[in-house]
Amino acid sequence: MEIQNNISQEDFAYSQDVISKLSKYFEDKVVGQEQLKFSLIAAIISDGHILVESVPGLAKTTAAKAISDAVDGKFSRIQCTPDLLPGDIVGTQIYNQATGKFETILGPVFANFVLLDEVNRSSAKTQSAMLEAMQEKQVTIGGETYHMPEDVFIVIATQNPVEQEGTYPLSEAQKDRFLIKEIITYPKAAEEVEILKRIETGAISRVDPPVLTISDINRVQQIAEQVYVDDAVKWYISSIVVAGRKANGVAGFELDKYVNIGASPRASIAFLKMAKAAALMQGRTYVIPEDVKSVRYQVLRHRIALNYSAVVDGVTIEMVIDSIVNSVNTP
Repeated sequence: MEIQNNISQEDFAYSQDVISKLSKYFEDKVVGQEQLKFSLIAAIISDGHILVESVPGLAKTTAAKAISDAVDGKFSRIQCTPDLLPGDIVGTQIYNQATGKFETILGPVFANFVLLDEVNRSSAKTQSAMLEAMQEKQVTIGGETYHMPEDVFIVIATQNPVEQEGTYPLSEAQKDRFLIKEIITYPKAAEEVEILKRIETGAISRVDPPVLTISDINRVQQIAEQVYVDDAVKWYISSIVVAGRKANGVAGFELDKYVNIGASPRASIAFLKMAKAAALMQGRTYVIPEDVKSVRYQVLRHRIALNYSAVVDGVTIEMVIDSIVNSVNTP
């Protein structure tokens, strides 16, 4: 594999400084959760939306808020509830009696970072209102098109998988709009003790000033696009995604009987973007196969649908993903 360097030393040093500041800011607010830190920073570098899932109380909202507070941009938090309407998110038109005309009031989605808290508590109609915004970076209100911020627009959505009452599972189309899906696990005992100490000192609740600007994030995103990916690695990405498409009859891995629907080409694009970000975070200007493997769960866990047999036999999506990756030869 021939390695090319498309990034100047100045740009590389700049990117490492931005990544370091993001990482440090996150660590000051969230104890442990190294995998979540990696996923959030990588997704921001990749300019993609993030779906975060865990049981209650594991700092989903705290983590999302911390990573966005590090950047001096516009932040909006939307608490999703069953009675939330599409207009509450994207905006609506109201009648101004003084002028006798309708005026457009833009919703909280028009921000650089948008936190959709407990997104699965909003109705399917409200969830679908985010589709155009997340994919096309624009919304339509009263026949007029309004564009999201051109520099940085990232949605961080959280959901709770254990509570089913008053929730609406995200559709496959909605989930596919998220670049990655990360799952948070319980902290270790020592990490929980550290949480208690920080609660006592007020370190977690303290509001620290941002350490980066939107321009910083935008520049790092542009630098990440220049990270070199050899054709052999691109074939590797494609082979992994194609291997998991049970519906097309091309699956050749051990657990293929449990797959109902495979991933679309969006998965290949997500692999490419996340692998570039992972390489940059590891201090490299080129992607290696291990970068692709390191983001396999985040990219595929919400794009591959398992059938009921998987539930009965206790087969998890991570087991299926590992089986898919192991069935493909590493370049």
